[in-house]
Amino acid sequence: MDKYRIDSHKLLYHPQRVSDWVKGKNIYPLYMEASPSGACNHRCVYCGLDFMKYQPRYLDTSIFLKRLTEFGRLGLKSIMYAGEGEPLLHKDIVSIVQKTRACGIDAALTTNGVLLKKEVASDLLRSCTWIKVSINAGAKETYAKIHRCPEKDFDMVIQNMSYAAALRKDKGFSCTLGMQMVLLPDNAREVLLLAKKARKIGMDYLVIKPYSQHPQSITKRYQAIKYQPYEKLKKDLQGLNSSSFSTIFRLNTMQKWDESRPAYERCLGLPFWSYVDAGGDVWGCSVFLGNPKFYYGNLYQKTFQQIWEGSRRKRSLLWAKKNLHPCRCRVNCRMDEVNRYLWELKNPSAHVNFI
Repeated sequence: MDKYRIDSHKLLYHPQRVSDWVKGKNIYPLYMEASPSGACNHRCVYCGLDFMKYQPRYLDTSIFLKRLTEFGRLGLKSIMYAGEGEPLLHKDIVSIVQKTRACGIDAALTTNGVLLKKEVASDLLRSCTWIKVSINAGAKETYAKIHRCPEKDFDMVIQNMSYAAALRKDKGFSCTLGMQMVLLPDNAREVLLLAKKARKIGMDYLVIKPYSQHPQSITKRYQAIKYQPYEKLKKDLQGLNSSSFSTIFRLNTMQKWDESRPAYERCLGLPFWSYVDAGGDVWGCSVFLGNPKFYYGNLYQKTFQQIWEGSRRKRSLLWAKKNLHPCRCRVNCRMDEVNRYLWELKNPSAHVNFI
């Protein structure tokens, strides 16, 4: 039921970019994660970027709109607006998403959904490839404890997404609508409840994913979680799947969390993605935000091409090649499956010509 390959990777659909990388060419990223806002209206107990301290800073709209044109010209294929804060707190998020689409770049939002109100829903659904809401409980009482927010926010998110689904159907928008729950001991008993609600209001999917400990996170309360006891939930969820709704239980990722053993010796995925924080800084990896070794430059001071081809990035990649072992990284980072794929390309097993 994972038709979007959420528990896998999609680099295999970009053979030319991969081929150029194999040949040693300087390639531009396929995917970017950008933080329109450093601020957030929730304080989730599992937040991996709590160390960023939810700073009230926002991407400069005029400069970022110019950079979007450049991103498209250089071959960037997608941007997920999420990052260290709530993207819908940016006053110009609609214009940013619309410009992204106009530049030939797929746009997506990962949001808590509280601000996905009627006034912005139509414009965002028209321009986004997908919108995914982080909703980490099936009942408002548990939700409020995990998100550390008022209980009314839960009802508001359900209402907003129900409206979005109805609006999409009425207008014929193609935007995929999904929900995501980080599976924790606090909410495990409400997985089925949330799945039923997601299906009822017209979501396309519900993702159940494991916690991932950010090395810099202040929060440490969940780092000892084991997911084997929860594997039976996958079977329970399958009964809710239909032609229009799927539950994506990320068992593969959960098992990797329990094993905690990387299948590759170096991070090879860095050239294929990039991260832009709410201050316009470009980083090689979100795990090392604040580490000068992974700082490439600032979009307010240089073009993206100057940054991507600059000396800082070259030094960063060289350092990572020589010194960065995955054991120092985040288990189940966003590039984990990509890294497994690239490592196999660089280190093939025997008899690969016998296809």
